[in-house]
Amino acid sequence: MPEASLILSNANVITLTPRHGRTQAIAIKDGKIIGVGTNREIQMRVGKKAKIIDCKGKTVLPGFVDCHVHMKDFGLFLQQVDLRNAKSIEEMQRILRQHVEKHPEQRWIIGGRWDQEKLREKRYPTRWDLDSAISNKPALLNRVCGHLAVVNSKALRLAGITKHTKIRGGEVELDRSTGQPNGVLKDNAIDLVWKTIPRLGKETTKEACVLACKKAVEAGLTGVHWLVSSSEEMNILQKMCENGTLPLRIYLGIPERLLDHILALGMSSGFGNEMLKIGFIKILSDGSLGAQTAAMKRPYSDNPRRRGMMLYSRRDLRQIVMKAHVHGWQIGVHAIGDRAIENVLDAYGEALRKAPKQNHRHRIEHCSILNQKLVSRMRKLGIVASVQPHFVISDFWTVDRVGPERAQWAYPFKTLIGKGVVVASGSDCPVELINPLLGVWAAVARKDNVNESLSAEEALKTYTSNAAYASFDEDKKGTIENGKLADLTVLSDDPTKIPPEKIRDISVEMVIVNGKVVYSKEQSKR
Repeated sequence: MPEASLILSNANVITLTPRHGRTQAIAIKDGKIIGVGTNREIQMRVGKKAKIIDCKGKTVLPGFVDCHVHMKDFGLFLQQVDLRNAKSIEEMQRILRQHVEKHPEQRWIIGGRWDQEKLREKRYPTRWDLDSAISNKPALLNRVCGHLAVVNSKALRLAGITKHTKIRGGEVELDRSTGQPNGVLKDNAIDLVWKTIPRLGKETTKEACVLACKKAVEAGLTGVHWLVSSSEEMNILQKMCENGTLPLRIYLGIPERLLDHILALGMSSGFGNEMLKIGFIKILSDGSLGAQTAAMKRPYSDNPRRRGMMLYSRRDLRQIVMKAHVHGWQIGVHAIGDRAIENVLDAYGEALRKAPKQNHRHRIEHCSILNQKLVSRMRKLGIVASVQPHFVISDFWTVDRVGPERAQWAYPFKTLIGKGVVVASGSDCPVELINPLLGVWAAVARKDNVNESLSAEEALKTYTSNAAYASFDEDKKGTIENGKLADLTVLSDDPTKIPPEKIRDISVEMVIVNGKVVYSKEQSKR
């Protein structure tokens, strides 16, 4: 019987397995769990040099995994102007002026995360609003969803955007009275400005990645499905993995624009190791509900002139899905509106008919507005629903945007699970806060549609065992049992035993990855 090098005792261990259920202690050796049981049972595994952690009744869970997070952008955003809490355009302007004064060295003012639904004016800010605060520097300020941004006049000039500018899969909004661009850009139109912004230095990108990793483990995460934006970002992560500085496990989401490059290298899903692994090809098919760019089958209830937009034609989407599918890639398609989801399922269905493949685990990212037929098709095709539970809280305007009938099918977590669809959860950070406990709370305590609320255990599984399934890792992690990787999250309280509203107040006490403590609340206070 091997002796453990690390013991967790006197704990409330929630194994999420039928065999062990709840128990008291865990034995770990060489990064893996070698024993689960009572304090007395595990005491027999204590080695001469074993480290023993007395959990003092705190709750131990399989390590949380965020299945959809833009980590580099998160790290950068922590250093950019934050307009998330602005309640008016005037307040936005004040925050912008203060930021410019504090950071005179910045050539561009970038950031945002504003939400017009929280502003007193209930409208998008415009170039002229920004010009009043920043006129001598170009500015790009994203809406919270990332699918709409506002820029000032200097940024428009630098990008060469005029009233005649057209772009596929995007829109340059024009002022109704003057016919000139008002600074509001939607989806692919935002890229016109990004191409003008000087590239980030490699050191800046690395600092953002390191900072994001630090904040992720502090939030209780032992792994993330990391949506990369460049080959340089991938190289930085590879170097971090090689030198042993990655504090959590990473499953990469590769943007579709890099597909041909990575195919030329002969790579596909699963390449890598247990700390850093290539995951899925990420495709954007539509926009967001907040920006009214999510592709809907019927017009928006609060704007009957709009039905959103598809970022690819049906033909192009099918061709991209087929190419990735036949080359052995798992695919994750961003689809929020019901029209977009229908088109994605059509593409998946065609690919699977022409090139049948068991256990493909293709995903739909967000899958916000569904209906009974779409849910049934997801189950039949074996599609993983990669959802963001905190959208339930942030999208408080959903009923106004899509109407009460469609709102009943907004984020139908309970229905998806009940129909046999695997639901894995994430944050979409920096769109939402990276804290997985906020996602668990939102899924359990939701008030918008109580019929779709989850039990605490169901919600926890979306961040643990279901998350492991989404990355083909259910045999390695996601539950607490012998032979699994020793990735554990220790909490101050038991999410299954306290009132739902209290879940968001739970604190992360400790995070263990590969049998090593990568975060301790107690140590962080010193």
